[in-house]
Amino acid sequence: MEPVTNWADLPEFADEAEEVAYWLAHELDGKLMATSVREADSRESTTITLRFDPRMLSRIKRMARSRFLNYQSMIKQWLAERLEEEMRKG
Repeated sequence: MEPVTNWADLPEFADEAEEVAYWLAHELDGKLMATSVREADSRESTTITLRFDPRMLSRIKRMARSRFLNYQSMIKQWLAERLEEEMRKG
């Protein structure tokens, strides 16, 4: 497989079949992937307090455990997904 070492080297694909063919012969270079990962900066995060019905929180925690997630991370993921959905609507 040929490594892709620069984002600018990625071509514009005419369709999904062309993209599939490209990725069957290419892979992202590990260094390129490492530079793309951004660690969350704790200074960019704000702590808030939410009050939940104990039964609801228990159900959320149980659901998160079944997905091998921290319940707080799962709630943040849900909120991010819903925010994106609402932003697309209008």
